[in-house]
Amino acid sequence: MDRGEDVKPEEQVSKVTKPPCYKIIILGESGVGKTCLSFRFCAGRFPQSTEATIGLDFREKIVELEGTRIKLQLWDTAGQERFRKSVTPHYYRGACAVVLVYDVTNASSLMALDHWMQELEYHGLTNKIPRILVGNKCDQEDVKVKTEDAQRWADDRGMPLFETSAKDDSQCDHVEAIFLTVAHKLKNGKNLIKPVVDPNNPEIEPVRVLYRSSLTQPTQDQTEDYSSCCF
Repeated sequence: MDRGEDVKPEEQVSKVTKPPCYKIIILGESGVGKTCLSFRFCAGRFPQSTEATIGLDFREKIVELEGTRIKLQLWDTAGQERFRKSVTPHYYRGACAVVLVYDVTNASSLMALDHWMQELEYHGLTNKIPRILVGNKCDQEDVKVKTEDAQRWADDRGMPLFETSAKDDSQCDHVEAIFLTVAHKLKNGKNLIKPVVDPNNPEIEPVRVLYRSSLTQPTQDQTEDYSSCCF
């Protein structure tokens, strides 16, 4: 008798290996484009309509690097002061990498990142995890932050600088490069915080609806089934 006839139906269902999940937090003042950057990377386009993030917002995307699948979970938070204290502890917990964002048309948004660096230091994350500086809205003509000034800020704090536009389709590859650079650092172990796995079920990948967005009037492709998050 063929051995395949003895296999129970449930045994014939192949297990799906759960990729490691890395939590990436996106920091910056309100209006610099944090949500638009994460949406561009995960959805591959600029959102048609947005409103200010209230509380927390996150998205997930699975990428493959050299044959290895890893899940990137992108968290961004409201830049307004009144939201910071309520979400801070949960927001920083388990973070594996940080993307700091400023608006190239707003010089104060770069200076304000010093506050966010203090937050990272307070939560013990300053030197433990990869950090990247991103200047957004490079499609605008009214640029107030010179590249050399932003580069100096980044060099002083030991992080690379990217300048891009989440809105401009011609620069969308730059957005991809930002998060893939982070992904490579995480995959190569350049962080001291391990990726999160489910200790109760490390092999099976559960799937459920998990998409929180500040986007108004979400379309069908903006609401998808995502794997369980890693907080």
